[in-house]
Amino acid sequence: MLSASKGRNRSTSRRGAEAENSRESKSQQSPGITHPHLLKVPGVFVLALFLLSFTSRVQGNPILLYSFWGACLFLAGWQLLVLHKYSAQPLSKSFVISLRPQHYIQTMVHLSVYFYWGMNWQPVQAHAILLIAQVLFAYAFDIMLSWSRRDSYQFGFGPIPIIFSTNLFLWFHDDWFYLQFLMVGIGFLGKEFVRWNRDGRLVHIFNPSAFTLGLFSLVLIATNTTDLTWGPQIASTLSLAPGIYTYLFLGGLVVMYFFAITLVSASSAMVLFGLSALYFSITGVPYFLDSEIPTAVFLGLHLLVTDPSTSPRTPTGRLVFGILYGLGVFVLYTLLSMIGAPTFYDKLLCVPLLNLSVQWIDRLVAPLRNHPLLERWGLGVTLNRKANLVHMGIWILFFAWMSALGKTDTRHLGDSLPFWEEACEQGKPNACNRLLLLESTYCNDNSGWACNAIGAEYYFGEHTERDVDRALGFFARSCELRFQAGCLNYLDSTGIRLADPRPFDLRLLLREGGQNLLDMPEPELYQRACEHGWAFACSDTGSR
Repeated sequence: MLSASKGRNRSTSRRGAEAENSRESKSQQSPGITHPHLLKVPGVFVLALFLLSFTSRVQGNPILLYSFWGACLFLAGWQLLVLHKYSAQPLSKSFVISLRPQHYIQTMVHLSVYFYWGMNWQPVQAHAILLIAQVLFAYAFDIMLSWSRRDSYQFGFGPIPIIFSTNLFLWFHDDWFYLQFLMVGIGFLGKEFVRWNRDGRLVHIFNPSAFTLGLFSLVLIATNTTDLTWGPQIASTLSLAPGIYTYLFLGGLVVMYFFAITLVSASSAMVLFGLSALYFSITGVPYFLDSEIPTAVFLGLHLLVTDPSTSPRTPTGRLVFGILYGLGVFVLYTLLSMIGAPTFYDKLLCVPLLNLSVQWIDRLVAPLRNHPLLERWGLGVTLNRKANLVHMGIWILFFAWMSALGKTDTRHLGDSLPFWEEACEQGKPNACNRLLLLESTYCNDNSGWACNAIGAEYYFGEHTERDVDRALGFFARSCELRFQAGCLNYLDSTGIRLADPRPFDLRLLLREGGQNLLDMPEPELYQRACEHGWAFACSDTGSR
């Protein structure tokens, strides 16, 4: 009796997996297209890539130009090898037109994020040509890789979301852009060669973009070469777009509706929000620097970790998958901080590990699949649209609650420098390190006040190791930025002078993760400074 029951469970599991596979692969497919000149098609993409190299964007940097030409030479050489190998039997290769919803819908959602983000951060606009170049490279590379191993290539939108997803989190500076082409190639190689047998099918283990992002993240951390990339800027500038949490939330709903990944995104967000709130209640300081869930992490839990092909098949499995992502990001944030690595890697390193755990998660939740309570909440054996709509409703209510609490698109406590100064004086966990990080960041943004403040921190050595030479360097930088106290400290450090921020400094210090407030009238600027805890601004507000 017991073995028969287990057999029925396995059969039900297989049927659920087959139904899910069918939904994921539902597409508009044509019969294989063959033609004697078909082998030349990759050359069209290579030619387009070569022509892009003559744009002013590429011509302006010799290394970027040579990166394009190197990529073209590599692809052209590969194509010549394939042409030579199959010249006597050109009809052996074919295209199968495959328009999968998970590809073109995700492409549209990704494009919408780039458009909105690019409206508020100019480097995204400058990167557009390089993004197109990667798409062209990806198509040529993917076709050649496929034809090197089999007779047909499924032609559709598949490479585009891989490129778009990768670039939403990491891209290299122009002087190192050849590594971007290498990153793209490794992503497709991982998809092709790193496979396992799952539900009777040989499929790729890793989300292709997450695989290459995770691998390159490890290399960049190990070699301390994050400065070769735009990674930190990408992670921080998403918040330049007003209402970005709401915008990402709405875009995520589209993906949730079509691919039933609500449980992954929602459980990740809920876990992160809950852990952040718990940490704050215990320590009195935010866990993440300036939000309950960093903007880039919020993007990742909607558009990186949610690939249906590399997620668990069952609702219960997807719930566990999302919970583990939230826990993973939370733990990695601390671990990366402890080793002095950039914390924005937290959301990238999690996903490949979770992809590896998918079959383990499916086995773990197998005994729970037919539990009556789980079935009632849509967490049973198979995914169904009605249950997904219920899960979406719960997620919508939770996000509305977060927004009502002021935890999404409004000012966050961690945006206030006076808060961190007070927390540091009180000895609250990690507060002094956060204060130094913020002052260093604002100094790099050309705030003379911040350079003078961090110089004083290193001169006195109360909250960090004393380093007079480093302090003098910050004072000199402050003086260059025409902050009078910084000049006096640089010329005579026997008595360190501190001063209130100037209006220009306030325009940097009060931006709350948004754009510089260059056009804000001074009365409003001082009112905002008062709200942030700057006491001098409160006394000045009434007279301005």
